[in-house]
Amino acid sequence: MSRGKAGDKDDGPGLFDEDGGVAVDEKPVKKSEKPDSEPDVKEDAPAPRKTAEKMAEGQRQISVAEFFAKNRHLLGFDNPSKALLTTIKEAVDNALDACEEAGILPDISVEIHDLKDARYRVVVEDNGPGIVKEQMARIFGSLLYGSKFHRLCQSRGQQGIGISAAAMYGQMTTGKPALVTSRPKPRAQAHRMALMLDTKTNKAEVTTDEVVEWRKGTGTRVEIELEGNYKRGARSVDSYLKQTAVANPHVRLEYTDPSGEKTLYKRAVRDVPPEPMEIQPHPHGVELGRLMQMLKDTSSQRVTSFLSSEFSRVGAKLAKRIVEAAAKHDSSITLKTHPKRVARKQADALHKAIGETKIPSPPTNCLAPIGADALKAGLKKEVDADFFAAVSRPPSVYRGNPFLIEVAIAYGRPQSEEIEVADSGHMKKVKKAKKTDAAELIGSSEEQARVMRLANRVPLQYQQAACAITKAAVQTNWRSYGLSQPKGGLPVGSLAICVHIASVWVPFTSESKEAVASYPEILKELRLALQVCGRELGRHVKKKKKIQREYDKREFIGQYLPVVIEALQELNGFDDKRAKKLTATLTDVLERSRKF
Repeated sequence: MSRGKAGDKDDGPGLFDEDGGVAVDEKPVKKSEKPDSEPDVKEDAPAPRKTAEKMAEGQRQISVAEFFAKNRHLLGFDNPSKALLTTIKEAVDNALDACEEAGILPDISVEIHDLKDARYRVVVEDNGPGIVKEQMARIFGSLLYGSKFHRLCQSRGQQGIGISAAAMYGQMTTGKPALVTSRPKPRAQAHRMALMLDTKTNKAEVTTDEVVEWRKGTGTRVEIELEGNYKRGARSVDSYLKQTAVANPHVRLEYTDPSGEKTLYKRAVRDVPPEPMEIQPHPHGVELGRLMQMLKDTSSQRVTSFLSSEFSRVGAKLAKRIVEAAAKHDSSITLKTHPKRVARKQADALHKAIGETKIPSPPTNCLAPIGADALKAGLKKEVDADFFAAVSRPPSVYRGNPFLIEVAIAYGRPQSEEIEVADSGHMKKVKKAKKTDAAELIGSSEEQARVMRLANRVPLQYQQAACAITKAAVQTNWRSYGLSQPKGGLPVGSLAICVHIASVWVPFTSESKEAVASYPEILKELRLALQVCGRELGRHVKKKKKIQREYDKREFIGQYLPVVIEALQELNGFDDKRAKKLTATLTDVLERSRKF
């Protein structure tokens, strides 16, 4: 068979061969070409470093103690100075909580012993109810062990981390165990335990357990040896204890510093703060995920009884209204729906209905505020000033959590007094200096105001700029109250501002609990409380300036009027009797005049 007509150009191999078969293109195939069915893998690709199976072998769960041992800065142990302060703070907070919960007026002793080479032994002792022997190891040797995390009532401690983390820090830096001595009953034996914390298991190892003689009836003594740095001034142990005495005027506190100098902070009041009552969560503060978990955990048989029994301020009628409102979003939910059978879509409808329903604010018997009078008394006890004002705001709510703001201010340093003393048989006048403020709670007239931040009666020492309390103080217009204030700063003058927030759950910005988050509801209450005290301060400053003007006027009159009278006497020639009468008349006229 012919491949084509004569004269046709041969453009390449034809479709058929000479025998009529299909022609095969004999173009050589390159070695790199693979059939379509084979994966496109380079021959020189490196082998994987690890397989999924190898990586799975390295996975393990870590304990919370192991995590915080590597991230101790989260708890306030990021430098030696702060670590010493945090250790004392956690021990004192625990002592105060225990005493108040038992209805006992706290007597607390704090000692710091310098062991040289940047090591200190911290000793904190209280007269509280003590700890039963079975619980001592768990409380001081296990992180996240406590009874307050799930309780909605005001307390200093919340998570069960603080004191056990302090013991862990001491163990890590010195290798020494924490020593805990406690007696729960006056006639019971006092036990002393040496505790080490196993970070891998988050459990305590009791190295020694012995019965000891102890002079206290009941109470607890904690001794922790740690690596630290003692210093005075702002953000020091001295400052913290002084502010603690202000925030807790019912406490008697003895303090011995590393040099052996002793300081006694006496009680200003003898009333134990009222015991805060535990409340149930408020519906407006519950998120969808938590609501779904509560629906699974409840023992109620109907969704209406679930709402009325698991939440505060929700009665039978209000629960019925909420369910009926939820039925508008999802018709499958009814008054008889079993809580455990509520699906995610139904729970979402129920959550929306809760947000749309007007529910009364939660009860406030869960709070134990200091009180305006007690806060002012605590401030007067520790700060020298010539004016004090305090206010306690009505309770408010953020995210369903009740809170209360209290503010006290101290303004102006009193002038030193002149007193007469005998010197070699002669009386002479000397100046009696007023007491100084070792913790610098109030500055001079040329310095910025000092701000004391308190949360559930606990002073906050660090992260001041990030705190809502500082932001509210800066945003307050102190110029309208007679003080100078730089733009974006605190007012200038001898002013101490003490602000306390009491809440069932203070919204701290970090685990170290050093700054309060800036919720709009909290900022609003802070500004209102500061403005109330500011108005009282403004009236005082205005009155003080008026008195100063009168004093300056009298001083000016007394300085120049005798010269004027003497000149008039020489010109007119009248006698001394008439000159005295004229002096009295002119003095009275000038003092009564508005402008001078």
